[in-house]
Amino acid sequence: MHATTTTNRYGSIAAEIYDLDKPIGAMPDTAFHLQRFAGFSGPILEPACGTGRALVPLLEAGCDVTGFDPSAEMLDRCRDRCAERGYSPHLSEQRFEDFHYDHRFAAIFVPAGSFTLIGAFDQALAVLGRFRDHLVPGGLVVIDVDPLRGLGAVGDGGRQWAAENGDMLTLEVRRVQTDWLAQRADALLRYERWRDNRLIEAQLEPMAQRYWGLEEFRLTLQVAGFGEISATGGYDRGREVRASDRIWTFEAARR
Repeated sequence: MHATTTTNRYGSIAAEIYDLDKPIGAMPDTAFHLQRFAGFSGPILEPACGTGRALVPLLEAGCDVTGFDPSAEMLDRCRDRCAERGYSPHLSEQRFEDFHYDHRFAAIFVPAGSFTLIGAFDQALAVLGRFRDHLVPGGLVVIDVDPLRGLGAVGDGGRQWAAENGDMLTLEVRRVQTDWLAQRADALLRYERWRDNRLIEAQLEPMAQRYWGLEEFRLTLQVAGFGEISATGGYDRGREVRASDRIWTFEAARR
C-alpha cells in the first residue's frame, strides 16, 4: 500500500478513475465553454488541465490550448487522449502557485472544480495575480468557482468503477474538517484497486477545497487587476445567478 500526505495529489488510481468518471466532452460544462470560445483567436492556457476532459474538446474546436497540471499521472493520460486524436499541445507539470511561461495568453480558462483546490484566500489572490501577469492587455479569465453553499454539504460517501482491465476501483471520501472562517473543507480520500476480490493497491490522498461567496470573488478579481466582471450561474446565460447554483462561472478582462 502507498500513502501520501500531499494535498490534492491526484495519483495513479485517482487519475484512472477521473478518466473513467469524466470522459472527454461528457461533462455539462463542456458545451457551455465551447460556446464561449467558439471562434476565439489567440492562445488559451488551462491550468490544472487534468486528463484533458476540457482541453481536448477545445483543441477539436480549433483553439490553440496549452495546459499544465501538478499531477504527472493526470498529464500522462492527457497526453494519451490528445495523441489518440492527433494533437500534441504543450503540456507541463506545474502548479498554480508558481507556474511560468515566457509568453502571454489571450485567455486563461479554469473549468469546474479546479480553482477550489487552492485552499487559502491569500494563495488564491496570488494565483489570480499570476493569471493577470500571464495575460495580454485585455486578456480574459474564465473561471468556474464552487459557491459557499458547498461547504455545508456532507463530505462522506463512496463509489466504484470497473477499470478497462477488469479491476474494480473504489473511492471512499471522509470529511475530516470544515473551517467556516477559512471557507475550507478538508477530506481524506481512500482509493483502492481490487482484483479477483483481493485488495492489491490502496492510496490515501488528503483533499482541500475552498468555497467562495459571489461578491467576494468579484472583489477578489478586482483586487487582482481585472475588470468587466460578469457571473453566470449553472451554465445558463439566460438567467440571473441563484443562491441554489452549484457552480458559478466568472469572466473578467485584464485591466
